[in-house]
Amino acid sequence: MKHPLPLLLLLLTLLSSPGLKAQINAPAGRVVVTYLDSKLLRGNPGGENPRRRVSVYLPVGYDATPARRYPVLYYLHGFTWNDSLIFNKDGMKPLLDQAIAEGKIRPLIVVVPNEQTRFGGSWYVNSATNGPWGDFTSRELTTFIDKQFRTLARPGSRGLAGHSMGGGGTLRLALQYPGNWAAAYALSPALLGPHPSYLPGPGLSQALRATSAAEALSSHPVLSTVAVSRAFSPNPKAPLFGADLPGSLGADSLARRDAALARWVAGTPTYLLPTHTAALRQLRALAFDWGAQDEVRHIPPTCRTFSQWLSSFGIRHTAEEYEGTHGSRIMGHDGRMFQHVLPFFDKHLDFN
Repeated sequence: MKHPLPLLLLLLTLLSSPGLKAQINAPAGRVVVTYLDSKLLRGNPGGENPRRRVSVYLPVGYDATPARRYPVLYYLHGFTWNDSLIFNKDGMKPLLDQAIAEGKIRPLIVVVPNEQTRFGGSWYVNSATNGPWGDFTSRELTTFIDKQFRTLARPGSRGLAGHSMGGGGTLRLALQYPGNWAAAYALSPALLGPHPSYLPGPGLSQALRATSAAEALSSHPVLSTVAVSRAFSPNPKAPLFGADLPGSLGADSLARRDAALARWVAGTPTYLLPTHTAALRQLRALAFDWGAQDEVRHIPPTCRTFSQWLSSFGIRHTAEEYEGTHGSRIMGHDGRMFQHVLPFFDKHLDFN
């Protein structure tokens, strides 16, 4: 090495910079994995496991200060994802450690339930086939967490956020469970409103031709069609999937089933809004954002429409489109979670 001194000085300068120093030395919280044996999900016709894994982030200081209680942020994962991947692949734990160290948010508990199902995800809705996942998330899970951990067990200290399927779930649960959350923030919310790209979707024909439930697992479009059908047009007596698929096959043609599609539309936050405005008015704050280049084609236009509907009903909210795709700029130091979501909840949750 010809010039060790300048390189050494550069390295020392970088290490002494406040941002990098905090990143290296950020005090570490810990993640606890626990299990909830759900009474609500027990015996569901769809064969979903009622024993649900829940990953819980406990901030630094949780063990050292046993008298202290914390607000809780419930974070809902996306379709085919789960709680373990949120922490072990997406890097939620170091992100939270760093955000607390930098003062983006005060210490809090973050709860991520595993709502991956046999066909990719619960969509966080009550279903006659899958079971009452909306009630599970908003009632049974929150009660369980308040009993197991030192939470500030009141709505003013409870926030709700999620990405993609979890973003749509965030807005749907905010509408359907008034008084349960202080604030809600949805990232790239899916199935926010009707759009021809998923009504009925490219997987319908193959789903209708399936001869076994396992065939849905080999194709993402088919999996999505089946999962949405089990969530929004469930029929426990229907063969293979326990749902009314939004179409039928003729000898040489595919026909849509308007009745099933109507149930899908009725379950979207956009169409729930007119009869659930009081729930959103109880929130201290509501926000959602999405990438302009989102590969999930229905998300940008349905987000814009939902924001327009909120404005029409006079509901205060923040809606932002940014340059990004479905998964870009979500996690990481420069992502939406770190720079926008956590400061949002630091502002709107009660911390004592």
